[in-house]
Amino acid sequence: MSKVKICGLTRPEDIDAVNRVLPDYVGFVFAPSRRRIDEKMAAALKARLNSRIQAVGVFVNGDADIVEHLYRGGVIDLAQLHGDEDEAYIARLKDRCGCPVIKAGGVGKTLPPLPENADYWLFDTLSVRRGGTGRAFDWGLLKGFNGPPYFLAGGLTAQNAAEAVRTLSPYCADVSSGAETDGVKDAEKIEAFVRLVRGEKKDGSR
Repeated sequence: MSKVKICGLTRPEDIDAVNRVLPDYVGFVFAPSRRRIDEKMAAALKARLNSRIQAVGVFVNGDADIVEHLYRGGVIDLAQLHGDEDEAYIARLKDRCGCPVIKAGGVGKTLPPLPENADYWLFDTLSVRRGGTGRAFDWGLLKGFNGPPYFLAGGLTAQNAAEAVRTLSPYCADVSSGAETDGVKDAEKIEAFVRLVRGEKKDGSR
């Protein structure tokens, strides 16, 4: 069964929403974005987060010292890298603190080459903004994929989540704007997305 990640949490209400449905991961964005939060807010949100949910820090060409600091401080449990971070950067980060790494790449007409020493890959729609487009790419490019476990992002919603999981069986289905209304996280959409990825009915049964 695919895991679930709700990315771009910014408010205590968002944490309360995910705590009710227990996705496997949530994302805190530290890169330039309307969803960007600082260390103080991220620490407060993590303290409120159910311990069964892992927090992912999202970075674009972030200073490895900052990533290490947040990981050692317990603010994040994994690092998601959307910039030009290469195998040397990932190896250095792992050697310094052992932080698990998700390396993201934008998908256009082909799958991007990604560092093989990342723990996970993440495929999102190619964009100069390094993700966050809310648009899906051609999932057919991933059929028969035989690489590391991967997070599927880009345009996922409660309307297409079940199809995505059924078609590709990704390690994890990752949503951000697809779980929002008017630019903020929507508890009902979060619940629906988690339920559909897991193949659950509204009463929690399968």
